[in-house]
Amino acid sequence: MNPNKNSIERRNFLKLGVMGTFGMMLTASDLLWQMQPAKAAELSATVPQSLSPDAALQKLIEGNQRFIQHQAQYPHQSALRLQEVAQTQHPFATILSCADSRVPAEIVFDQGIGDIFDVRIAGNIATPEATGSIEYAVALLGTPLLMVLGHERCGAVTAAVQKQALLGEIGTFVKAIKPALEKVKSQPGDAVENAVVANVHYQIEQLQRSPLLQERLHSGKLKIVGGRYDLDTGKVTIIT
Repeated sequence: MNPNKNSIERRNFLKLGVMGTFGMMLTASDLLWQMQPAKAAELSATVPQSLSPDAALQKLIEGNQRFIQHQAQYPHQSALRLQEVAQTQHPFATILSCADSRVPAEIVFDQGIGDIFDVRIAGNIATPEATGSIEYAVALLGTPLLMVLGHERCGAVTAAVQKQALLGEIGTFVKAIKPALEKVKSQPGDAVENAVVANVHYQIEQLQRSPLLQERLHSGKLKIVGGRYDLDTGKVTIIT
């Protein structure tokens, strides 16, 4: 008996076994991905395409409660969801929030891909570009809820309150916040906290000037609310 021949035969046998198993894995994986688009289409037919403004707000509130209670469900974050929204989107809420890295809307509201139309800019200000993005979400995508979300200890608001000299284009968003400060300059309490809330109200006022948003508001198809995010607890408080 040739021991070298036996060794070669064993290696060939093991090689064939591994290749066969790998081939079966690829076949099963390919089959799964082929099934997913059909399954996504089936699910799309059963998922409501729109919510009432109040129901949309309640959905955000419930998601935030899950987040602060450490009971997040992480919905709509699967490969199947990617297939479901690959060709179209129906977000149930539009959120104008600060670009602050500590205030990611999908996480703090425990939502997923395609659920929230995010417009993020320092100081959550309603610039023409931000307003245009919001109009797109509300008028063309039919989003029933718009939230302007400020947060405590906001750097942009703090800079506006302290009248800091800023480099480059950073001062542009401070300029957009300053009109809100006039309403609370004599208000007692923490100046930055007062300004955070006042800025949310002010930016909502700016957005309400949009004819497109006005039309949706008057028809009852849109609700605009303000929110304040607490960096210490993760809680979002509705302030309008």
